[in-house]
Amino acid sequence: MNPTHVIYLLRHGETEGPKRVYKGHIDVPLSRAGEKQVEKVAKALKEFTKKYTLKCETCYSSPLKRAVKTAQIVAKSIPLFVKEEEILKERNFGEWEGLSINEIVSLYPEEFERWRKDPVKFSPPQGESTLEVSKRAHKAIEEILKNHRGEQVFITAHGGINRVILCNILGVPLENIFRIEQEFACVNIIEFYENYPVIKLINGVFWQDAPH
Repeated sequence: MNPTHVIYLLRHGETEGPKRVYKGHIDVPLSRAGEKQVEKVAKALKEFTKKYTLKCETCYSSPLKRAVKTAQIVAKSIPLFVKEEEILKERNFGEWEGLSINEIVSLYPEEFERWRKDPVKFSPPQGESTLEVSKRAHKAIEEILKNHRGEQVFITAHGGINRVILCNILGVPLENIFRIEQEFACVNIIEFYENYPVIKLINGVFWQDAPH
């Protein structure tokens, strides 16, 4: 039985600026290293898509620069039409954006404790809850399945929203989103048989050298 849809869910490559901070809606570009990561991924995916008879036409991207550039690099290799979607933006961390976890604990101890106790419904000050991200992520996947039957579709997004999408597909409680790793320029591959998903790969990092 052949799948009715195949979705390639990518995280953007490495970005410029500080590492290990919550960037959220901060619009940082890919670093040169990040671009090279995605170039390797695009090359690998070009070969992988030949496994299926389904056509490849569309890449949906978060409108943030790091995701759009990732989409453009992949689209140049496949090729694909890139469509930016606001609904695929990274989680809005509000006042916590640009801060590390240690800085958040120091500057917002009460709010951090509330987040620790209720990681799904809690929203950082001026930010967005995991539950709110889940609702828009679910809508994005529903629209893709509705509009792209018989296709291989690409999504270039972010670690946070990708984790939520994967939790929703797997039926994993949202409290456990950080049990799913999403490295820079990773690939997740999901086959759909009508509305029944089968995850073929999680956090595939094609750009890393194989261990010796």
